[in-house]
Amino acid sequence: MAVSGHDELGSSRLCNFHITFFAIVLGMAGFTLAVQKAGELLHPLHGISTVLLLGTFALFVLVGVIYLYKGVACPGAIRKELNHPVKINFFPLVAKTLLVLSVALLERNMAASFYCWAIGTALQFVASIFVISEWIQHERFKIEQMTPGWFIPIVGSIIVPIAGVKHGFVELSWFFFSVGLIFWLILLVIVLYRMFFHMPIVERLMPTLFILFAPPAIGFIAYVRLNGGVLDGFSRILYYFALFMFFLVLYQLPRLMKINFYLSWWAYSFPLAAKTLASFLMLSLTQDSFIRLIAWFELAFLTLIIALLIVKTVQAISRGEICVEE
Repeated sequence: MAVSGHDELGSSRLCNFHITFFAIVLGMAGFTLAVQKAGELLHPLHGISTVLLLGTFALFVLVGVIYLYKGVACPGAIRKELNHPVKINFFPLVAKTLLVLSVALLERNMAASFYCWAIGTALQFVASIFVISEWIQHERFKIEQMTPGWFIPIVGSIIVPIAGVKHGFVELSWFFFSVGLIFWLILLVIVLYRMFFHMPIVERLMPTLFILFAPPAIGFIAYVRLNGGVLDGFSRILYYFALFMFFLVLYQLPRLMKINFYLSWWAYSFPLAAKTLASFLMLSLTQDSFIRLIAWFELAFLTLIIALLIVKTVQAISRGEICVEE
């Protein structure tokens, strides 16, 4: 009986291994890339970024294998996630992670970078078509369920040009950039309307507020790459809007610090990494002392957040608080 109960518990935990676990991998991939970028100015960080890259790949494989095993053992659980009004938006995390890893590999292994980029781009296109079609044909979505997490399916499209241009796919990169940018603007209006005029976002999803500054930060990086590395008026608009949204979200920090730990806390990580990368790119283009201060502050803040998230996640796993029925 005890063995049977143990097996049943293990099966239950597997079925509750949610797609949101890929947010951990994406956060670590973003952190790796931010450390790698900072390593251009502080050389010892380059070696650290190599270790982080290997660790992130291992984590990606581990989470991917477990989730695939869940697909075999609990196919109904995956269908349930696909029908969930919030979790459906997290499926494109797999594509986003591959796209971020493709950028991290650009200076290390162009062939590996290309394969990650090609697979990530294909998955991003399929995921975008699927999720947006679900939005259009919905019978279950309500305005109160909308959070900045709805940006996730389209932000991946904005990441495509960062490595895509380097691999020679300029027009395809413009295609994805255009789709991501326009949908971001549309969703931004809807999300702000939802937050201004409806009930506050539920506690467990409040960390998704950090996603508010991810699209313009990534958009800035992608546009500069598409624009041949030139800093113009539009790129400045994207960067400084991201900077304002960053300050706006930081103002909410005292409220965010009071909420209980959920896996959704990992929503802090990738947006912070994207904003850090944008600042280091802006620094390389302007050499502005204020931007330099912002860039190193963001990297320090990101490092602190990643360390906190790892500790909190390990503690939650040890207490059996992860992979439980919601």
